[in-house]
Amino acid sequence: MPTWDPDQYLRFADHRTRPLGELLARVPELPAAPTVLDIGCGPGNSTAVLRERWPDADLTGIDSSAEMLATARSAEGEPSAAYLLADATHYDPAPAAPDLIATNATLQWIEGHLALLPRWARALRPGGVIALQVPSNFDQPSHTLLDELRRGPRWRARLGDLRLRPDMPEPDAYLHTLLAADCAADVWETTYRTLLPGTDPVLEWMKGTGLRPVLGHLADPAERESFLAEYGALLREAYPTGPHGTVFPFHRVFAVGVRR
Repeated sequence: MPTWDPDQYLRFADHRTRPLGELLARVPELPAAPTVLDIGCGPGNSTAVLRERWPDADLTGIDSSAEMLATARSAEGEPSAAYLLADATHYDPAPAAPDLIATNATLQWIEGHLALLPRWARALRPGGVIALQVPSNFDQPSHTLLDELRRGPRWRARLGDLRLRPDMPEPDAYLHTLLAADCAADVWETTYRTLLPGTDPVLEWMKGTGLRPVLGHLADPAERESFLAEYGALLREAYPTGPHGTVFPFHRVFAVGVRR
């Protein structure tokens, strides 16, 4: 997992949490005071959305980044929730007997994450829900240009072995995995035309997510700035600024599974 910068991630907090709100709108009715797990809670922005939806929930955020959890516990996150430092790959939700396991833009960082869903489904109470959304834009210029740059002559020796583009399942794979785990399943896709403000906004967006492994690998500030300058120039050409800002198409996959 990359080293996270909560402040950078939260620069576009509203855009990052909008898909979660639309995901939760498809979650069926839960008990009045449900047990809710936010796996990959980051700096607590997703946890705050869950608290707003279920004010009386027994709510726990789980994340592998101590820096993210420190922000989540603060007024910038959702201090009313409990938090646990844990790796989603190995975390066992069964003792919590959750009514809802929610995960917002986390599973793309976990190789083979479909294998987690049957285990999570078994942990749910009858009628409990898994709700997930993942980005599916790894074939877009934001990522393909990053791949081309780091594999180019200047950066290949330093960055060529980094793995930045995950092998994401097709949407049907989420559907069939949840059905096989004895869940009723609802899977859909959305492409957002996100309008980003400011200078180099796609670069700033990527600094909070997809660029984290690169930035963590380039310890020398001069090297880091040089790489960012090259990448930023490529992004400005791919995503030109218009009269109202910079349009950043972003495709996402959603899935809701309800344990039978």
